[in-house]
Amino acid sequence: MITIYHNPRCRKSREGLTLLEESGKTFEIIKYLDDLLDKEALTEIISKLGIKPIDLIRKNEAIWKSDYKNKELSDAQIINAMVEHPKLIERPIVVHSNKAVIGRPKELILDII
Repeated sequence: MITIYHNPRCRKSREGLTLLEESGKTFEIIKYLDDLLDKEALTEIISKLGIKPIDLIRKNEAIWKSDYKNKELSDAQIINAMVEHPKLIERPIVVHSNKAVIGRPKELILDII
């Protein structure tokens, strides 16, 4: 099953969703700002992405700049920050089986579906 972690207010996330709709494949939408991710789920997604937690952070978000920027943070602290403030999570994220991509640009989604 393909899953998209989606924020409907984000243009890039909507573009990723449109690409999935046009693919004709079955997928599930998780609006991660409404259906919050817990630490375990987020850790699993990061593992599937094959990146460090810091690489999933939206560094231009005000909360990042005010509370976290320029601080020495462990991976666990970064994950906790994303759990507490899901707006910090880069989007969209598309997961298929044991693979995941951040859909920026949206064409990266095609690599896993």
